[in-house]
Amino acid sequence: MSLNDLTNVPADINTGVRNAKQQTMLTLLGNPRSSYDSDCQPVTHTTLKKLIVLEDVGPFRITGLKPAIDDLRAIFIRVKMNNPQLHAALGTAGMLCCRLVRGSQTSISNHSWGTAIDIKINDQLDRRGDGKVLQGLVDLAPFFNKQGWFWGADFGTEDSMHFEVGDDRIREFHKAGLFGHAVVAPEFALSIGDRGPEVRHLQERLNFLGAEMKVDGIFGSATHADVGAFQAEKGLIPDGIVGPKTAEALGL
Repeated sequence: MSLNDLTNVPADINTGVRNAKQQTMLTLLGNPRSSYDSDCQPVTHTTLKKLIVLEDVGPFRITGLKPAIDDLRAIFIRVKMNNPQLHAALGTAGMLCCRLVRGSQTSISNHSWGTAIDIKINDQLDRRGDGKVLQGLVDLAPFFNKQGWFWGADFGTEDSMHFEVGDDRIREFHKAGLFGHAVVAPEFALSIGDRGPEVRHLQERLNFLGAEMKVDGIFGSATHADVGAFQAEKGLIPDGIVGPKTAEALGL
């Protein structure tokens, strides 16, 4: 099969890797900007700007967060050693881009921190949301997963060109002191603006318990309201955030 042939999304992707949650990113790296829309805008957060670099990662040069750039270099070294044909086909549509997730008014794209990258195969971008993926991306995904990066084929709207530093890997960067400032890492939680398989499972669980919401893997205002209602019913603080206590009460 050619690297540019289309195939189905494999069933066993992102094993042991969670996409980075907005609360994690905002707490550990700060807010890249004070406002967002659907267009790319520059980083204005002073501390974050100091962590943004332009470097060669092997197949191309790219601008992003320094620890993420170092990860990409390590990933592509392994790709070149194990699959030279795939390595030669790799290109990119970019990494750093402060904007909202396409179609959302609440989710800040992880491109805003320079921790996500869109990959091309032989200069071809995979079409977002069609449920099909380029074979080259299927071959590439295990290399990213091994490094602790999440593959966007697992989002509610399939986004197979997209790879981003996973939540646990971001926390590893922080623990190693790579962000240059001392803040306490937050407990893992789901909150408004998040998306991904954990949000999808949350929505399915809320519907099982009596809610009636669209299961789209996007933590928007409807999911926030239903979580708050569930918390109030269970005597928990109705903040709409799924932390450990709420997750336990939900049976997640």
